[in-house]
Amino acid sequence: MPTSFTLESPAFKANGEIPRQYTCEGRDVSPPLNWKGAPKGTKSFAIIVDDPDAPDPAAPKTTWVHWVVFNIPSDTNALPENINKLPRGSHEGLNDWKAVGYRGPCPPIGLHHYHHKIYALDTVLPDLGRFSKADLEEAMRGHILAEAELVAVYQKTH
Repeated sequence: MPTSFTLESPAFKANGEIPRQYTCEGRDVSPPLNWKGAPKGTKSFAIIVDDPDAPDPAAPKTTWVHWVVFNIPSDTNALPENINKLPRGSHEGLNDWKAVGYRGPCPPIGLHHYHHKIYALDTVLPDLGRFSKADLEEAMRGHILAEAELVAVYQKTH
């Protein structure tokens, strides 16, 4: 029977606007995320937040990575706003600012779509050192039991 794995945020709706506090124009803190319906056999979760519209939605050239986290324990079903202490065993990777942790939307032009993706994995991944989104995707290959996505938008006001 297929699982109904879902990801949501109490801060914004699917396809809605990301509130300013989670962006470079606000406090630039991570939004709260909640998930449910992970399949049986899930050993850990991974999260990737990225923007495929960079730098200009009219002519996208790259997918800009905002946050990468893995080895979130399987008994975890939420991350609070402005998380500063990840659940035990979790690791954060490098975003496209070459820094560890969350950096919020800060699009140079136009309305961008931000993809918050969660993966239910059948394993706890080994320590990946200073890892990128590409490193995580490679490590997850063959271990993804289910994935869910929450897309929201943001456009700078200045």
